[in-house]
Amino acid sequence: MIRNTILAFTFLAVLSLAPLGTHLAADESLLAGYSADSSRNERQWEDKFRAMPSPANLRSYMEHLTAHPHHVGSPYDKANAEWILAKYKEFGFNGHIESFSVLFPTPKERLVELVEGGPHFIAKLQEPALPQDPTSGQQSEQLPTYNAYSIDGDVTGRLVYVNYGIPEDYETLARHGVSVQGAIVIARYGHAWRGIKPKVAAEHGAVGCIIYSDPRDDGYSAGQTFPAGGLRPREGVQRGSVQDSTEFMGDPLTPNVGATADAKRLDVNKNTPTLTKIPVLPISYADATPLLSAITGPVVPEAWRGGLPITYRIGPGPAKVHLKVFSDWQLKPLYDVIAKIPGSQFPDEWVLRGNHHDAWVNGAEDPISGQVAVLEEARALGELVKSGWKPKRTIIYCAWDGEEPGLLGSVEWLETHAAELRQHAVAYINSDTNGRGFLGADGAHTLEKLVNDVARDVQDPETKLSVWKRLQLRSITDAASVEARQELRQRPDLRIDISGGGSDHAGFQNFLGIAVLNFGFGGEDQGGIYHSIYDDFYWYTHFSDTDFAYGRALSQVAGTTVMRLADADLLPFDFSDLADTVQTYVRGLQTFATKQRDEIGERNLEIEEGAFIASADPKESYVPPAKQEIPPHLNFAPLQNSADSLTRSSEEYRKALAHATENGGAALASAPVAEINHMLIDSERKLTTPEGLPGRAWYRHQIYAPGVYTGYEAKAIPAVREAMEQKQWKQAEVAIASAASALQREADLISSAAAKLAAAK
Repeated sequence: MIRNTILAFTFLAVLSLAPLGTHLAADESLLAGYSADSSRNERQWEDKFRAMPSPANLRSYMEHLTAHPHHVGSPYDKANAEWILAKYKEFGFNGHIESFSVLFPTPKERLVELVEGGPHFIAKLQEPALPQDPTSGQQSEQLPTYNAYSIDGDVTGRLVYVNYGIPEDYETLARHGVSVQGAIVIARYGHAWRGIKPKVAAEHGAVGCIIYSDPRDDGYSAGQTFPAGGLRPREGVQRGSVQDSTEFMGDPLTPNVGATADAKRLDVNKNTPTLTKIPVLPISYADATPLLSAITGPVVPEAWRGGLPITYRIGPGPAKVHLKVFSDWQLKPLYDVIAKIPGSQFPDEWVLRGNHHDAWVNGAEDPISGQVAVLEEARALGELVKSGWKPKRTIIYCAWDGEEPGLLGSVEWLETHAAELRQHAVAYINSDTNGRGFLGADGAHTLEKLVNDVARDVQDPETKLSVWKRLQLRSITDAASVEARQELRQRPDLRIDISGGGSDHAGFQNFLGIAVLNFGFGGEDQGGIYHSIYDDFYWYTHFSDTDFAYGRALSQVAGTTVMRLADADLLPFDFSDLADTVQTYVRGLQTFATKQRDEIGERNLEIEEGAFIASADPKESYVPPAKQEIPPHLNFAPLQNSADSLTRSSEEYRKALAHATENGGAALASAPVAEINHMLIDSERKLTTPEGLPGRAWYRHQIYAPGVYTGYEAKAIPAVREAMEQKQWKQAEVAIASAASALQREADLISSAAAKLAAAK
């Protein structure tokens, strides 16, 4: 689901293709959480592991898995799951397929028709096969171009162009005196998850939504289009889910419980909250051009202008569009592949690794580029086991089904096994798409140091610099301020970003409070085939990671991370980076509050002065903004106090760990370490609450969550931030107290763990 065309992650890295026995200088240091003996032994096994992944194997796996479309419910989806399971058994894993039954609608009728305001036009809604691209012609097996979980509907209305269709765009429409009440909106993909666009349109009274791919965003404005280049051709369409994940993720009919055969289900025709409120369809920019050309009214602001050779106007009308969507609302089977290597010392502590296997069509980039890396690292781990390696903790590899419609396979599995996972799961490591370039890493800040340590130990396949050094230097050149460059040179660890939604890590973090990491390379290839029939083996082997060097690198980085977690004497969780990051979050909220108060005050003053009306063109329609209440001064003291407590406890833990690793880390073999590990496993859980976020009970993490109006993108201390954005001041105060309590619980646990570690001998 995630596309890494341009990496937005704070942490970027690349991995080693160094031959066996070659170490960077950092290799001589003690691994975090390891005694001297176990560290030396671990490095030897890791060297052997990183030498094993084969680009030729990766290519072979991809060619097989992308040979046919493999969406949820298709014959090849099941065949791929069975093939993956057979591979795991061949590698020496114990494995099985776990099935679920989920709602997955597929379209029966689709129509986009221009009925007034220009020459009659019916959109093709079809991507053409290309002679150069063999699998693009498998039309009888392909899902049509559509947005899953759009409600059925047959509507007609004036057309209004709404740019990206996010809340700020509707504020701009209001300034132009344009309402979408009773209209059909047309929005371009980008700047927010696609499901936000129909959600916001419906909230403003629209009766339908069309989403198109503009060439400025992923088409010819950025380079050559497919098949001459890697970017989206004029008739390419982005399929995708528009399920409203505000309340929960997963199967729309079984919130909070696994979609097993006997699960109690909601009625799809009644009270199914994650379906859209209005019908939605995606189209190509070839189909969008006649529609947009027929819109009159004000010329759009400069930032709203796309790459088509037309004058972009807002409307409404005179273009009138007829939009029709009707789907087949059936339950379809999911096939999750679950494979294990049992732990030799701590079998009840689980390190999980996963990537989905379903796709919208053939899915070479999304998700098979990630899935083949997972398979190859699993093969390498299996070879280590045959050579005598015995991981201390149980390792569980997962190939998820149903990620594309809404993280269905992973969410239904973790909801089914929630009690076990809360008790046993150490961490979950995810990947999704993979390309050529830099590694994006996001996730739990308790694992930030671990990611940095792995990055210092490996090389980039292109530059041969250490991963960490290449990233640091690139980040310095990209930094926007003196302060940012100074931090990059002085802070021991490069920052990783927080995880939101968008892939299978989301349920582990948001619902269960399990520490997660998400990895994927990109940034040096151009992609415009996302969720189209052209995301296939031909495109990938011509325009992405063509030699699979970065597929190998993904296997190395994720596999090394799995091994570090599975073999450590003391789990390599670190709280200094967490505490530092939380302090930045609290300062960010305070800065936002001041900025919000100042901006509203200034705007109110300009309204009183008549500045908006005086500055507007009197010959153009213009509606000045209304005055707003000045935000009150919120009491951030509880958050500041708990953040400071977290900083103190993290320092206590740092000192205790330094003491425990003296004399070769002999203390790490003592009995209390097992108890401390259980506390470390529980540390991410302390940041959750049973009641969850306000109005979003499924989202239990108080520090990280996808935004209500961002979708994939995470927000820090989300209940506080979104209450402020929505000007719900009392709710903001309540959210401050809740987040502060979660941070204090975390601080108390860390202090207790530090005390036990300091006493270990």
